[in-house]
Amino acid sequence: MPARRRTDPVVGRAAVAAWLAGDADRRTTTTAVRFTLEELAAVAPGNAVEVRVPPAGAVQAVPGPRHTRGTPPNVVETDVETWLGLATGRRTWAEVAGEGRVRASGERADLSAWLPLQAARPR
Repeated sequence: MPARRRTDPVVGRAAVAAWLAGDADRRTTTTAVRFTLEELAAVAPGNAVEVRVPPAGAVQAVPGPRHTRGTPPNVVETDVETWLGLATGRRTWAEVAGEGRVRASGERADLSAWLPLQAARPR
């Protein structure tokens, strides 16, 4: 079952477009992050990886064993700008991992198969 959407897709896409144009304030950027995290959960449903983008949000995604207690074995954490760069295709997983801009642990933590997100690409 995919994660429940909290962000209206029209609002989310507008927030991503504003971020891409360099016109996003903090609130709009947070909306863009939350929308793209929800989109990741929709295209890679599951609970095997916890993706954290503090302070904007977090989501569990990727098929595999469900994690329920303590620190998850598969965690991806990055900052807002790096996440949106990955989600929109402005940055690649290899680039940000090589630069140390993403912390990924666990055998399922490589998100390159799902990024960039179709809904977050420039139109």
